[in-house]
Amino acid sequence: MRFSRMLLPTLKESPADADVVSLKLMMRAGMIRKVAAGIYNLLPMGVRVVGRVETIVREEMNKAGAQEVRMPVVVPSELWKESGRWDAYGKELLRLRDRHDREFCLGPTHEEVITDMVRREVRSYRELPMNLYQIQTKFRDEIRPRFGLMRGREFTMKDAYSFHADDESADKEYRNMFEAYCRIFERCGLEFRPVEADTGNIGGNFSHEFMVLADTGEDAIAACNACSYAANVERAEVRRPPSQPATEQAKMPEKVSTPGKKSVEEVSAFLKVAPKRLIKTLIYETDKGVVVALVAGDDELNEIKFKRAIGAGFVVLASEGIVVETTNAPSGFAGPVGLKTRIVADFNVRWLTDAVTGANEANSHLINVNAGRDFEAEYFDLKTARDGDACPRCASGVLSIRRGIEVGHIFKLGTKYSKAMNTTFLDEAGKERPMIMGCYGIGIGRTAAAAIEQNHDQYGIIWPAPLSPFDCEVTPVNVRDENTLKAAFGIYDSLKEAGLDALIDDRDERAGVKFKDADLIGIPVRIIVGEKNLKDGLVELKLRKTGEVRLIKVQEVVQEVKALLEKTTKGG
Repeated sequence: MRFSRMLLPTLKESPADADVVSLKLMMRAGMIRKVAAGIYNLLPMGVRVVGRVETIVREEMNKAGAQEVRMPVVVPSELWKESGRWDAYGKELLRLRDRHDREFCLGPTHEEVITDMVRREVRSYRELPMNLYQIQTKFRDEIRPRFGLMRGREFTMKDAYSFHADDESADKEYRNMFEAYCRIFERCGLEFRPVEADTGNIGGNFSHEFMVLADTGEDAIAACNACSYAANVERAEVRRPPSQPATEQAKMPEKVSTPGKKSVEEVSAFLKVAPKRLIKTLIYETDKGVVVALVAGDDELNEIKFKRAIGAGFVVLASEGIVVETTNAPSGFAGPVGLKTRIVADFNVRWLTDAVTGANEANSHLINVNAGRDFEAEYFDLKTARDGDACPRCASGVLSIRRGIEVGHIFKLGTKYSKAMNTTFLDEAGKERPMIMGCYGIGIGRTAAAAIEQNHDQYGIIWPAPLSPFDCEVTPVNVRDENTLKAAFGIYDSLKEAGLDALIDDRDERAGVKFKDADLIGIPVRIIVGEKNLKDGLVELKLRKTGEVRLIKVQEVVQEVKALLEKTTKGG
């Protein structure tokens, strides 16, 4: 492709409303343009990148045995009402009516449509298992769309859905998709981690998110430094501390005055006690009634773990009135001693010795408090994981908190949708049973944007070779020099004949302008053709990632470029 004939409007400055690196660079590199909030045009360079992601995804899904289908963007409300999500999904579901006043929505996801498709066509266990996928446009009416293609309202997604006769088959397909996803992101040339995750509003009983690691990532993940364990911080477990030998307690609880001292920091400083010696007492209203949660003073309660531990449908910090009713004290002075309500505590609280807690009396705390002797509780892993916590899966590893960008998510859905929509099959005994489902999604544009967040510098994008819009770029320094231009087009033609996708910057621009645009666009290999080197039969080969420059013979360009691309594709 000739640069001069391509719609490739590069910009020197980032648009004022571009809020993340990927959006800034995609705008500047002429890949996308904003149409409305969270809605973008993809220009030719953007289409090329997204197309490369789609190709990798499609090849690996087909290889894994999935079959491609195409479902509509506009979905009748009846299907969503049948699953119970028409009212439950919220305002992100964009609803509309046709000329006959019938209700529809723009599909943000397609569990209902695919479940309806399968119940119409599949009746016997002999037709299962089945995995169907599509690569298609979705729409979610985000209240504050941001981050360009990473959180737009309209976006392209690969969503797959599997149907099974039993749990064993569903588990096998889950592992199959897990491995396929690993291959996809490896082929994309991305550093990523699959992490255990919460299932959110999609439903189901188990899931993994696939995170591209990037300092600018919006999600925090806990990853072990010694094994493959990784989990979203919302779900990350922490190794249970070892039991401590019982010790005789010479001191009994004693009430001390702490006027106006409510926070851990204030009480710790006032009593000259390390924060980890405090017991933080949190009062929650839940659908199970009022429940008290305890964590060490230097830890934070993980509400998702807490909710799961007590089997609650919802948890919310109690109002001041409920706090006073439960503890006889204002917020900031609650403690577990003497409370007559359910108490759950993090494992770290179990072995605190002579701890400090609220005294359930204004401006007062208790010292020398010990679990088991002074209060009883149920113990769970309730704390939010942090750097240095012990890995829950291996004996020697510790967790580190890293940032990541979610690009894929796989779920075990069970029978959530098949029961609601009466999607059944006849088993070997002729008995009707609900199908067991799995759900597997990848954000196509999001993967491209995440690749930029992970791979860029102050000059622009550094594409992993598999996702680059072109394999290489030929840059004639001076197109007005006949020999230079002829040599550049000769190299360009040779690259194309060898099956490489090449861009030639044939614009009549200064070399500096071309070089800046080349760095901005980020194609992995650049062949710089200049009059001086040509006299010796040489051209410059420059690697975008490392900045390495080498002189090679003109006749060796194709061979060298192929070798370099193969090396970069393999992570070299």
